[in-house]
Amino acid sequence: MTVERRAKADSHDVIQVRGARENNLADISVDIPKRRLSVFTGVSGSGKSSLVFGTIAAESQRLINETYTAFVQSFMPNVGRPDVDALHNLSAAIVVDQERMGANSRSTVGTATDAHTMLRIIFSRLGDPHVGTSGAFSFNLPEGMCPECEGIGRVSAIDINELVDVERTLNEGAITAPNFQVGSWYWQTLAHSGFVDPDVKLKDYTPQQWEDFLHKPATKINNGTFNTTYEGLVVKVQRLFLAKERESMQAHIRAFVDRIATFDTCGVCKGARLNPAALSSKINGLNIAECSAMQISDLAEFVRGVTDESVGPLMSTLRETLDSLVEIGLGYLSLDRESGTLSGGEAQRVKMVRHLGSSLTDATYVFDEPTIGLHPHDIARMNDLLLRLRDKGNTVLVVEHKPEVIQIADYVVDLGPGAGAAGGQVCFTGDVAGLRRSGTLTGQYLDHRVRLREKPRQSLGHLSIRGATLHNLRDVDVDIPLGVMTVVTGVAGSGKSSLIHGSLVQGSQSGREGVAVVDQSAIRGSRRSNPATYTGVLDPIRTSFAKANGVKAALFSANSEGACQTCKGIGLVYTDLAMMAGVASTCEKCQGKRFTPEVLTYKLHGKDISEVLAMSVTEAREFFASGARQARVILERLSDVGLGYLSLGQPLATLSGGERQRLKLAIQMAEKATTYVLDEPTTGLHLADVDQLLALLDRLVEDGNTVIVIEHHQAVMAHADWPIDLGPGAGHDGGRVVFAGTPADLVAQGDSLTAQHLRTYLDLAATA
Repeated sequence: MTVERRAKADSHDVIQVRGARENNLADISVDIPKRRLSVFTGVSGSGKSSLVFGTIAAESQRLINETYTAFVQSFMPNVGRPDVDALHNLSAAIVVDQERMGANSRSTVGTATDAHTMLRIIFSRLGDPHVGTSGAFSFNLPEGMCPECEGIGRVSAIDINELVDVERTLNEGAITAPNFQVGSWYWQTLAHSGFVDPDVKLKDYTPQQWEDFLHKPATKINNGTFNTTYEGLVVKVQRLFLAKERESMQAHIRAFVDRIATFDTCGVCKGARLNPAALSSKINGLNIAECSAMQISDLAEFVRGVTDESVGPLMSTLRETLDSLVEIGLGYLSLDRESGTLSGGEAQRVKMVRHLGSSLTDATYVFDEPTIGLHPHDIARMNDLLLRLRDKGNTVLVVEHKPEVIQIADYVVDLGPGAGAAGGQVCFTGDVAGLRRSGTLTGQYLDHRVRLREKPRQSLGHLSIRGATLHNLRDVDVDIPLGVMTVVTGVAGSGKSSLIHGSLVQGSQSGREGVAVVDQSAIRGSRRSNPATYTGVLDPIRTSFAKANGVKAALFSANSEGACQTCKGIGLVYTDLAMMAGVASTCEKCQGKRFTPEVLTYKLHGKDISEVLAMSVTEAREFFASGARQARVILERLSDVGLGYLSLGQPLATLSGGERQRLKLAIQMAEKATTYVLDEPTTGLHLADVDQLLALLDRLVEDGNTVIVIEHHQAVMAHADWPIDLGPGAGHDGGRVVFAGTPADLVAQGDSLTAQHLRTYLDLAATA
């Protein structure tokens, strides 16, 4: 091979990124080796996700989408071309992110991993008695589902008293359901059906009228004015609201459903979802529903006992899938666990297992902090799976902060040096040894360890939990000290969230006031919502602009009088291209600034409102250093929680789970809470930022508050006053308090997995 041809071949072994400017990326160029494991590091907001997800993965998916017909593309999400000069040698990108899996109640861990499909085929061949093909064991197909609950496992009942006011007539608005107001179409089909009198109070209906009004099935009617189909109120409400997936509902509809509906286990199938025939067929004494309800680690053992050679290859594949779920730290789940109930970290690991069994090679797998929710014990197993994907001939790109994952990288790309406008540059590329010598912030902190707290703070009392039995908890009694920082730890599935969210937080709703829960759940809001609107800092900013210019504050709201009329204050114009995917383009009238030209003529210290909203929290804090005290206080809290790099106008939908949690914490710090419950607050934090978080938590305690942290990070364990360790394992192997005491006692006396890993962590600190 000539030198020229060899050089050309070598160039195809790297993903070439040239001139990337997505978000805060500063026109960067970088080569990323293919068929290697590359880890992208840097502080929060340094540009890691912009490079990996926003540039490389986005362009790969866009190019693949363009190969489909216009008709097919119309059903796909619109992906714009990233802001980059050139990308060369891309392969098909498979994004395995932390987005929660669909909340469809028919989607389970078993269906998401194909394990249930394999189990169905096995039962169709070996089950005794034989009841049919694999479809006969599917709760999503008519031939297998329970006829009563239609394969959901639950039946809904409606509280009639929450649906109607029997003291009123229909003309007086007796129906309280949304969209049934007097005069509406739904109301007319009921009031003018001829089955009831709209001027008679509901309590005075005859038994037949009451039955027709509530429960009459769909019936064609003609009342002399119009032809329509009549349904009883309960029948219609069940069809319109209860038959829909909860996550697709608008907020007021969801609140209505929560008020009127109760969901009980189906009395026919007892929650098994299947019809009697499917449940009668068994293998080694168990039916398919019983297998699906088993803890996956136990099911893996059961499957090993099925040795019939007629299903040998299928059993081998099923065993590999189940073993991978156990290996990745999900052995405590069951195949019948609904996908929508999984955490972001659990969902990402389930997706990962699905790809492990794929026959695809030479693909690019992109992971977003795959260690989220994992105990140090589980991270080593996660690393093994990442390496297995690489060894199949794939390119693996991982955005990660944990040193344990960085250590196994073939190649490291470190971005920074700071966040937001201070980031977006490539600070280092090379191997891990080179990163250590590089002098970058990541290199400096790679071996950094938080030392054990020498003198734990003394408690001021305690919160008692007695007899906790939620999920896998085994009649747990524990005291949580007040006025100190408690860390609740243990392997994934050990019962941490069940103990704190299920027992402590729910208990607070019936007597424990002042408990603030700061989690990573989605922040509800429209695409107009941003940190400025969510935190309330926009109000004093608008007031400052109004006062400085002698005009109304409403002019400085993109949701009110000052909004650009073309884009309605969104900054984007959405164009429907019929059979092709719609396009979102920057509004030509306001150039994406969201306000009218008149509003942009008003200045505050030389800046207009759009320029202020484009500022990062840090820049805005300096801008309002004098005056606007209310704005400055909020901005300082945002900076304290490590969000100084966020821009005030950044859409909330673009924030990560960790960023959402820290945004909520900034707001809660202004409330009258005395107990703060945080769920894995180190998510998304660089090693250097963890120190800042610990300092903030210390400040909360020193102000007289109680801080309870559910966390796996050894730095938080070492810094805590009182660790509570659950375990010893996950699922039915957990659910017990295996240690409660000082960190020093945990290290000296503990024999749990947490104690072992904390000792290793501190030993490294001693030798550092």
